[in-house]
Amino acid sequence: MLSVAELLARPAAAALPLAGSTPGVFELLLSDMTTGGNIIWATEDYAHLGAAFAADQPITVESVTGLTARVIRPRVEKSKTRRGGRAKDRAEVFTPSWLCNEQNNLVDEAWFGRSGAFNTATRRGWRTTASTVEFDAEGMRTWQRYVDERRLEAACGEAPYLVSRYDATTGEPIALERRIGLLDRKLRVVTERCHDEGEWLRWAERAFQATYGFEFQGDSLLLARENLLATYVDHTRHALGRLPDERELTAVAEVIAWNIWQMDGLTCAIPLKHIRSTVSELTLFDPHGDDDRLCRVRDWRTGQTVEFRSLLKGGVNGGR
Repeated sequence: MLSVAELLARPAAAALPLAGSTPGVFELLLSDMTTGGNIIWATEDYAHLGAAFAADQPITVESVTGLTARVIRPRVEKSKTRRGGRAKDRAEVFTPSWLCNEQNNLVDEAWFGRSGAFNTATRRGWRTTASTVEFDAEGMRTWQRYVDERRLEAACGEAPYLVSRYDATTGEPIALERRIGLLDRKLRVVTERCHDEGEWLRWAERAFQATYGFEFQGDSLLLARENLLATYVDHTRHALGRLPDERELTAVAEVIAWNIWQMDGLTCAIPLKHIRSTVSELTLFDPHGDDDRLCRVRDWRTGQTVEFRSLLKGGVNGGR
């Protein structure tokens, strides 16, 4: 397994896995918080490697370390044949960073009531706003409300709308000060506003708690989770001048495991799992249950978990 230092020494789009400084962090990144087990492959791309790599099998530490440590690669490193197959079968088409930025800017323009808070889009690029992001001192547009504003990336792939360590279409790394992800923006605000280490850590974790995404395919989901955790490492090193410790990494990895989850967007259930015929058979806040249950997400402000499908009835707050 890789240490944090080894991860940061690698190219941004290099195949991981990421273990942080403890195996427990990696195990969290493989966890499915709805089922209590692990996320599954949900793709036949790896079935040639053996029965443990079939679509309905869990992704384990053993299956992505050792001799198979580089079996999961970012989309840009996959063969053209495999990329074409996934685009056809699962509509997997990744968006260049400049386009992610323009769409994220629209979300922020609606929230701020103005343009250019973080950057100004140029032709297939952007110019970062160098000055501190401005917020109201009180009311609905304070920096605290911005950090707590919930954002969701549907069918997130490697999560290029949430974090932008690299351009998902080219693999080119993006410098931290130029990153355009929705979570990157929250963390920039936290760094600009929090000058005490304890305060920074608390609000950085809240930024992660307000950032959500779901993905069908297990390999892309794991990459998304790793990208979020690596982003936390990047911003901690920038803001605090040090790497996060084991406790800090574990806490954020748990948030990521809950908030970036595996789901079939058509059924709101675990991919490839049977859905019960009646929702009434399920208990709303039961922390356990069968693998066929609908996916659950966590509300970090209340500490409760709810079925994601129940949120769609009233609309999801924020997001892409």
